Amino acid sequence: MPWSPLAALSWALVLRLLALLWPPGRGEACSCAPAHPQQHFCHSALVIRAKISSEKVVPASKDPADTQKLIRYEIKQIKMFKGFEKAKDIQYVYTPFDSSLCGVKLETNSHKQYLLTGQILSDGKVFIHLCNYIEPWEDLSLVQRESLNHHYHKNCGCQITTCYAVPCTISAPNECLWTDWLLERKLYGYQAQHYVCMKHVDGICSWYRGHLHLRKEYVDIIQP
Repeated sequence: MPWSPLAALSWALVLRLLALLWPPGRGEACSCAPAHPQQHFCHSALVIRAKISSEKVVPASKDPADTQKLIRYEIKQIKMFKGFEKAKDIQYVYTPFDSSLCGVKLETNSHKQYLLTGQILSDGKVFIHLCNYIEPWEDLSLVQRESLNHHYHKNCGCQITTCYAVPCTISAPNECLWTDWLLERKLYGYQAQHYVCMKHVDGICSWYRGHLHLRKEYVDIIQP
């Protein structure tokens, strides 16, 4: 899932692990654990804004017996938000060819820009899949864009818990309840787009959006 330690894994092992997670008997759909954009940022090795120049299907490894394929996207990096200590200018990102292994399909040779989050493997290559947070840049809110520069990184000590049904409770002072699914029946709703789980000086984390107060329904949801 988005916080898996893929950075130390080889290509072949990554693809085998994905194949084990989604065997043929479970169908072709890719399954991912829900994660708030802030969680994706905190648990990713790399976060960049980029345009996609081209794509090419390449072998997953040099082993001739390995039939797995990858898509190699050539990108034009516009800005890096995270990963400075591990990489400078990213030229390629890789994703599984098969959608059942959570391969990502991106538009090439267009004006569209993407926010890409991913992992850096042991050979230095960048690996992305559908369980990462990958969104067209134009779809991000102003709060999300600002948080990529500041708030997400500074508040990775907070934990975000997904709320599926009432009552929802927190088990630690550094937790925030994420209620988009409960209130809107979608993961990336108003709370994901406009709020940051922020840690205060006393160590308590709570939702924050600039000088605006938390919407009342987010407060009521924790009541039994």
